Amino acid sequence: SCPTGPWIVTADAISNPQNLSIRLSVNGEQRQNGNTASMIFDIPTLIESLSEGLTLEPGDLLATGTPSGVGYAMDPPQFLKDGDVVVCEIEEIGRLENTMRTADS
Repeated sequence: SCPTGPWIVTADAISNPQNLSIRLSVNGEQRQNGNTASMIFDIPTLIESLSEGLTLEPGDLLATGTPSGVGYAMDPPQFLKDGDVVVCEIEEIGRLENTMRTADS
């Protein structure tokens, strides 16, 4: 899964998708700080590869992975809990804030 918002910008609003800063924080603590320039494969290569096995449609979202800093890889591991506030920001795209809730809350 990945954070997505109620809206997203169109491609013409992004100057260079291969050079966007990406940040994620949990309760104000920065956990991830990366850039799309660090992607192993560029976006055209990903689209070409995926298109070999399926038809991409307008509106499809491609999840490409995550920068370092995921909670389970920390020592000790840190997992999201009820009430945690997660903020994801991608330059030129926007900011999304989610408050975590357990299934029974």
